[in-house]
Amino acid sequence: MPIYTRTGDSGSTSLFGGKRVLKCEELVDVYGSIDELNSWIGRIGSELESLDVQQFLAAIQSDLFTVGSHLAGWKTDLSVLPKRVKEMEARIDILETSLPALKNFILPGGTPLASEIHLARAVCRRVERQTVALGQKPSSAKASTGRQEVDPRILEYLNRLSDLLFMLARFVNKEEGIVETVWSGIDRNQKKK
Repeated sequence: MPIYTRTGDSGSTSLFGGKRVLKCEELVDVYGSIDELNSWIGRIGSELESLDVQQFLAAIQSDLFTVGSHLAGWKTDLSVLPKRVKEMEARIDILETSLPALKNFILPGGTPLASEIHLARAVCRRVERQTVALGQKPSSAKASTGRQEVDPRILEYLNRLSDLLFMLARFVNKEEGIVETVWSGIDRNQKKK
């Protein structure tokens, strides 16, 4: 069976249950961003040397498929998400102890790998924003209920994942001897006017 169906050539796609919507539908846009995030995480995992971190990132990729499936209306089990959030927090805590404390904002960048991790973090933040918006606006995919329901565990998961990616980027730069570039626009210790 060929991968192409030609059914999306007009700019529409099928949702779970068979309903056809435009590919610019908010829900479809979230799927696309989750796919983009998943791809970046796969790229990062392929470049890291630590088997443990590679395996953890692979678990995150699986989680993201679960999240996308849940948003699509599949009956998926989200019970792994709070457990994974705790695992991410533990990893963040370990990374943080090996890094200098942040006193100012830093510019994303450094090594190519750290830069890619920062890109993944930015995509993760977009997914989080889009998912929040999805739960606030009526969706043609859920016209009968008025809103797309978004499980709060998904939002917590995405928020923590972006934190983990931020710390991982900082750690990769530190391991490569790259000094972080401090943004000089605002000093966090300076009082607001």
